[in-house]
Amino acid sequence: MRVGFIGLGHMGGAMASNIRAAGYELVAYDVADAAVEPLVAAGATRAASPAALAESVDVVVTMLPGPLQVRAVMTGPDGVLEHLPSGATWIDMSTSSPGLGRELATTTARLGLGQLDAPVSGMAKGAKAGTLQIFVGGDEARYLAHRSLLETMGDPERIFHVGPIGAGHTVKLLLNLLWFDHAVAAAEAFVMGRLAGIDLGVLQRSLVASPANSHFIEHDINSVFEGDYDESFAMRLVCKDLGLAVDMGRDLGVPVEMAALVEQIHRRALATYGPEGGEMLAVKLLEDLTNTPLRRAVG
Repeated sequence: MRVGFIGLGHMGGAMASNIRAAGYELVAYDVADAAVEPLVAAGATRAASPAALAESVDVVVTMLPGPLQVRAVMTGPDGVLEHLPSGATWIDMSTSSPGLGRELATTTARLGLGQLDAPVSGMAKGAKAGTLQIFVGGDEARYLAHRSLLETMGDPERIFHVGPIGAGHTVKLLLNLLWFDHAVAAAEAFVMGRLAGIDLGVLQRSLVASPANSHFIEHDINSVFEGDYDESFAMRLVCKDLGLAVDMGRDLGVPVEMAALVEQIHRRALATYGPEGGEMLAVKLLEDLTNTPLRRAVG
């Protein structure tokens, strides 16, 4: 199986590296030439364009910023889909729109191609370690045929087939929405606790032992306590994902009032700290508004 990989950012570069390390023939493309260099050094082939990449592979994996980039790379006369050989498979691992995936499925079917959406969770460290969670939408038989490829990038125990085309993107958007909900709620709880005189460590241990525990409270907020807001995932992408989740809710007729508020809080963080700031800057926003930094005492 010859694999093409398009999109070699914080996540994609590490994911492609793991595919190559597993022994697959790899063809790589990114708009930033420098992002391809480490893979070429590891034995991958550099593609001159997405279309040229498509012509030489059995599977193409995309890991792009969002729906606009996915559409631009995949469609049109110079797009990937028109250049893939019949029977090939496109696996979109971007966090993208379920609607776009379903729309493009009509094109892949017409061209005799397979399609899976397989967005991931686990941050850059999970991409490097090959321990990502992967949520797969599409035909189950095609998913099973490509499971070994997915296992080069993800934890086999946390790779899930979640339904038809679009289902993977849906689950990922819901996961992100809940995680960023938790970030805002945890920020409020810890800032109030700090202002009320409760030691941060004591408060965290108490919440972890309670029904109010979450992965964010138990694990993720620890980096904030050290002044790290996780720049491996940029705030511009956070706001893109939250916007997609809110749009999906509206399309489904759900009054997503909390989701809309959480999106606006993160857009305020983006306006305050910039689009490349870290994904947990909504916590810093409340720290700064209340002049209450959440830092554990040293020693």
